[in-house]
Amino acid sequence: MRGYFAAIFAVVTKDVILELRTKDILVSVMVFALLVIVIFNFALDPTPRTVALVAPGILWVAFLFGGVLGLNRSFAIEQDRGNLYGLMLAPVGRDVIFFGKLLGNFLFMVVIEAFIYPVFAVLFNLPIWIPGLLPIALLATLGIATVGTTFSAMAINTRSREVMLPVLFFPVVVPVIVAAVEASGVMIRGDESAELTRWIPFLAVFDAIFLVVCPAAFSLVIEE
Repeated sequence: MRGYFAAIFAVVTKDVILELRTKDILVSVMVFALLVIVIFNFALDPTPRTVALVAPGILWVAFLFGGVLGLNRSFAIEQDRGNLYGLMLAPVGRDVIFFGKLLGNFLFMVVIEAFIYPVFAVLFNLPIWIPGLLPIALLATLGIATVGTTFSAMAINTRSREVMLPVLFFPVVVPVIVAAVEASGVMIRGDESAELTRWIPFLAVFDAIFLVVCPAAFSLVIEE
């Protein structure tokens, strides 16, 4: 068991070190997500009523589109530099590679979200720290990273991988985004109600299901 987790940690460490050297994913995703937020800020009149209605959607649009860009790049780098074949030849299970890439993508998305949200809060006149958003963000990000890692591996071998990933990914991840937007809206409005107890368990169940399904699907996809 210790060797299993050590192998996962090795894959995560490789991704982190590679990203710290190149900064391909973090810089491009942060710039893209910030542009989305700034454009919406100028396009809308950020009154308290407007912010309460549209802010959760804008926030998760920025997170989701930035996440897709990062997910696409994570496997593109592996293929372009021949690292994917090295991972395939490693004496570890395919699920180890999946969980290593999943944790790497999850960490990158969390870092980007932690950087973007304060800017978003300042532009839309929201509190910098809303404790209830943290579990929502973590659960939704885990779901996005889990599904996205699988479909990123699937799209990497296609000619139009930049187009194929969103086409495959968005229909499956829509329930996560709807739940995240609804739950975030409850927290931003400060109206904690029964809706929150419905959406957070939904996110947890979605994550649990796809943490079981996606490793098996990844093992089949990566062999192709």
